[in-house]
Amino acid sequence: MLYPFKFVPILKTLVWGGEGIAPYKGIETDQKNIGESWELSGVKGNESVVLNGPLKGKTIAELVREYKGELVGKHVYGNTGDEFPLLIKFIDALTDLSIQVHPNDELAAVRHNGSKGKTEMWYVVSAAPGAHLYAGLSKEITPGEYASRVADGSITDVLARHEVHAGDVFFLPAGRIHAICGGCFIAEIQQTSDITYRLYDYGRLGLDGKPRQLHTELAKDAIDYKVYDNYRTEYVPEKDDEVELVSCPYFTTSVYDLTLPYARDLSEIDSFMVVMCLEGAGSLEVDGESLEIRRGETVLIPASADDLCMIPDGSMKLLTSFVPAP
Repeated sequence: MLYPFKFVPILKTLVWGGEGIAPYKGIETDQKNIGESWELSGVKGNESVVLNGPLKGKTIAELVREYKGELVGKHVYGNTGDEFPLLIKFIDALTDLSIQVHPNDELAAVRHNGSKGKTEMWYVVSAAPGAHLYAGLSKEITPGEYASRVADGSITDVLARHEVHAGDVFFLPAGRIHAICGGCFIAEIQQTSDITYRLYDYGRLGLDGKPRQLHTELAKDAIDYKVYDNYRTEYVPEKDDEVELVSCPYFTTSVYDLTLPYARDLSEIDSFMVVMCLEGAGSLEVDGESLEIRRGETVLIPASADDLCMIPDGSMKLLTSFVPAP
């Protein structure tokens, strides 16, 4: 029987990184400018390592190869094989991230040796007063106008700018231009892919003192140039109940704001479940086995599990994600 797993966080030093991830997660480190904590990653070269239990020290890649559908679900393994299909992060932006876009599966496969594209979502954990982000276009532009605006630095003038607060959600299908901006602390769920096309970086230098690489031409064919009515994911918060936020072919994500225990039947989803604790603390009882969880921690529940009970210690807020069946 497989039990729930915690993993060693992979902390990323980035030019725009802040100082909030370590205290949020309750860990000590001398590392500075931590922009991202990769909570659960199957990206080659950045595979997460098990932190607890009898399989401590194994990588997520080793677990998937050994346990296959028992770990990730039969339909998941049939679709993505030995690659763990989701990349889970916390992101702390002290300053603005670059303006970027990700290719879809078809384009990524052609350009990047069969790689997957990247569809993702953001849940805003906290935001400084006046903090904002970019998601989508505010007006229609042509590929030629896009290239001209990147060249003259006016690309942000045609992006949809959103002031954000804790609890805001944005779904970002592949092709949507976006950028997290300074003052945003975000939980991110995405396809397992590290392919990013950087369109514009404000002319700043990287940690090596050199300008960061731009992918202006590669991005031109990846962008969705359509303008949409609303780029936010609208939902009604509920106490002590499941609130589904996003459901797409790659992940279904829900939020739970709990003051009471909540039981969830896992027997029919045929998928692993990732649980991120955003606030508070408590425990996860999986098929009768209990594991403590607190703010900033992420737990992987194997697909072989049938029952989950989320038990708050006073209160806790959780995000759960799984891969839905076709």
